[in-house]
Amino acid sequence: MAKIKNSVYDLLKGKFLIQEDSFKNWRFILFMVALMLLMIASGHNSDKKVMEIAKLNKEIKELRAEFVDTRSISMKMKLESTIRNKVVKIGLKPSENPPQVIRVTSKKTN
Repeated sequence: MAKIKNSVYDLLKGKFLIQEDSFKNWRFILFMVALMLLMIASGHNSDKKVMEIAKLNKEIKELRAEFVDTRSISMKMKLESTIRNKVVKIGLKPSENPPQVIRVTSKKTN
């Protein structure tokens, strides 16, 4: 029991870092720190990408709504009744006679 107690105290005091063969312990600790930093950087990078994807999805929804709104306005402007109301203000009115086809014949000479 005393041996376990001493080994726990040695671990808490950090004797494994100052012993003669502590170089391999330091290498392992530095390796673990590097891996932890890599994991933290990777997590931050993935969070940043998720936020960017959310922002782009929101922008897509806004642009799609704007497109639908613009298309509906354009469809209303193309209606014959809308065009008729606008040209009446100018003083134009629909023709009472239907249009006639004009045929032009020409002779080509060589």
